[in-house]
Amino acid sequence: MPKVSVIVPVYNVEKYLEKCLNSLVSQTLDDIEIIVVNDGSPDNSQKIIDSFGKKYPKLVKGYIKENGGLSDARNYGLNYATGEYIGFVDSDDYVEPTMFEKMYNKAIEGNFDVVACDINSIEEGKTKYISSLVRNDLFTKNDIKKQMIDIYPVAWNKLYKKSLFDDGIRFKKNIWYEDVEFLYRLFPYITSIGVIKEPLINYVQRTGSISNVFDERLYNCVDNWNGIIEFYKKNNVFDEYYDELEYCYVRYLLATFIKNAAAFDKIEYNKAVNLALDNVHKYFPNYKKNKYLSNLKRGLYLKLFNKGISKIIYKKYH
Repeated sequence: MPKVSVIVPVYNVEKYLEKCLNSLVSQTLDDIEIIVVNDGSPDNSQKIIDSFGKKYPKLVKGYIKENGGLSDARNYGLNYATGEYIGFVDSDDYVEPTMFEKMYNKAIEGNFDVVACDINSIEEGKTKYISSLVRNDLFTKNDIKKQMIDIYPVAWNKLYKKSLFDDGIRFKKNIWYEDVEFLYRLFPYITSIGVIKEPLINYVQRTGSISNVFDERLYNCVDNWNGIIEFYKKNNVFDEYYDELEYCYVRYLLATFIKNAAAFDKIEYNKAVNLALDNVHKYFPNYKKNKYLSNLKRGLYLKLFNKGISKIIYKKYH
C-alpha cells in the first residue's frame, strides 16, 4: 500500500501539465502513487501522460474517461486510489519537492485525519503567500467546529486519511465551488487536523480566467449551501453544528456570493441579492444573534447588510 495517492484531473492543460507532473514524480516521499485522470481532454495532454507513464511506470498511473468535469475526474481517481492518505493536485498547479513527505510525516506523527499547508498563489509571475488559516493542530471536535468559520476552502492544499471517503463522501459533479461543497460535508467526519505553516503548493492563476460574462453556475453557491444544510439535517448533526453552519451560510451568501454577482449586470445582480436575502431569512432568520458575529469585523457587515448596502457594493465594481 502506498503512503500517499495523488489524484490529478486533466483537461486542456497541455501548457501546464508537464511542470505539474515533474513536480510530482520528483517528490522526496519514497512511496507514492500518482493517479492521472484524463477527463476526455481534446488537446495533447494524453501524449504527456503517456510519456510520464512510460518513464515512471511505478509512479504514474494514467486513466482515460469521458468528459465529466473536475469533480467527476477526482471521484474517478478515488476509485483507484490505494494509499493510506489521499491528495488532490490540479494539473495547472505544481508542488514543492518535499510537499507530500512533510504532509505524510505530519499526518503519521499525530494520526491526523487531515493535514493542511500554506499556499503560493502565482499570477502573472508574481507570487503571493496565502495561509491555510489553520493556525495550530486541532484535536477536539469543538476546535474543529470553530475552524469551519475560517479555513481556506480548497481541496488541493490538504492531505486526507483515506478512510474519510469510506462513507461515500465525494465531490458533487457539474457545479462551481465544488471544493467548498465537499469540505463542509466532510467536516462532521474529521476528528483531527494538522497544519504545516509553509507554502508547499503553487497555485497558478491563469491570466484571463475571470470573466464578466454571466454564467448560471454562479447560483451553485446558493444551491450548494442549501444542500449542505440538508446534508447535516439528514445525518442528524444540524443542531450540533448550528452556530457554525449559520455563520458560514450567511457569510458565503451575503459576502462571497454577492461579491461575485457584482461583476455582472444590474438586473442579474439584483436578482442575486434578492435570492441571497430570501434564503438567509428562510434558513437562519435570527442569524444576527450568531455568536461568531460579535467579535469579528466581518460580522458588522453581515449584520448590517441590506439592499441599500448591496447598491454600494455594486457601484464599487462598476
